[in-house]
Amino acid sequence: MQKGKLIIFSAPSGTGKSTLISWLMREHPELNLAFSISCTSRAPRGTERDGVEYFFLTPEEFRSRISRGEFLEYEEVYENRFYGTLKSQVERQLEAGQNVVFDVDVKGGVNIKEYYGARALSVFIQPPSVEELRRRLEGRGTDAPEVIDQRIARAEFELTFADKFDRIVVNDRLEQAQADTLATVQAFLDAD
Repeated sequence: MQKGKLIIFSAPSGTGKSTLISWLMREHPELNLAFSISCTSRAPRGTERDGVEYFFLTPEEFRSRISRGEFLEYEEVYENRFYGTLKSQVERQLEAGQNVVFDVDVKGGVNIKEYYGARALSVFIQPPSVEELRRRLEGRGTDAPEVIDQRIARAEFELTFADKFDRIVVNDRLEQAQADTLATVQAFLDAD
């Protein structure tokens, strides 16, 4: 069995990254894509199960694994609220022949690409413009104006990382972005 490869997606909030990844995984089972299962120190929500949506660790367990260098990437989002990707879990999925998909922030994306090199494809999903991104975030109707301002400021920072990725897909028209994403991923998976 051939070992899997890694596909890393990063993008500012509101760019449509999750929509593109969901479409790719749903409509193209032949690509044998599987999400990397991350760890978190938060409690399970609703019907979430350990080892399915996340691996649930205590903050102490998380810190202990950080000190042993077991994470590919991790972040302490709030005090004692960690999220991260275990090297061992990714290796298990690759050994099983899965092509592992990451939906991570730009720093995590850059770190994973550095670690895996040519075995990983890093894709940056970019909005057509910051103005369009603001329009989309406002159109969602889910965030207060100050939260949108924070997201725009973060997006402007994240956009400075685009050139550190292997490919940039501009999500201006969804159908075109889907076609570009599919072509990019297929070409990477077909290459030896």
